[in-house]
Parts: sequence; structure tokens; C-alpha cells
Amino acid sequence: MASPARGEVLTLFRSFLRTARQFPDYNIREYTKRRTIDGFRHNKNLSDPSKVTAAFSEGRAQLEVAKIQAVVYSLYAPKVKSVMELNQ
Repeated sequence: MASPARGEVLTLFRSFLRTARQFPDYNIREYTKRRTIDGFRHNKNLSDPSKVTAAFSEGRAQLEVAKIQAVVYSLYAPKVKSVMELNQ
């Protein structure tokens, strides 16, 4: 597989953030956003094409897991909003 283009990486990043918005729980939603941003910053300076491709593949796999987790969490979402969500 060729090294992913910049647009593909940005699409993956946006997909992670969209998936994070689907989590009904504030803490999990914010953790997912923070973890996404930190992960992409950590891999920002990768230059070896094989490492970039490996990181991109791992990111796509993690995105699929996050999508499944968002569905599962929505099935068992707490009925009461957290204190952080009440102020918004």
C-alpha cells in the first residue's frame, strides 16, 4: 500500500472527531477527542513511508473500534446528564 495522502489523513482525523461526538457520555466523548488529537500530534513528524502507512492502517482499525464502541455506549447511556453537560 502506498503512503496515504494528506487528504486521507485529514479525513481519518475528521472521522475520529465525528465518532467522538456520537458518544453520549461527556467523559468518554472528551477523552476520545483528546486521545485523537494527541495521537495525530504524536505521529505528525513521521517521515518513513512504511511507518506512515502502518500508523494510518492502525488509525483506521482504531476508528472502526471507536464506531462500534459509540454504538454500544449509546445502548447503555446514562439517563442523567453529567454536571459538565448541564452548563452547556
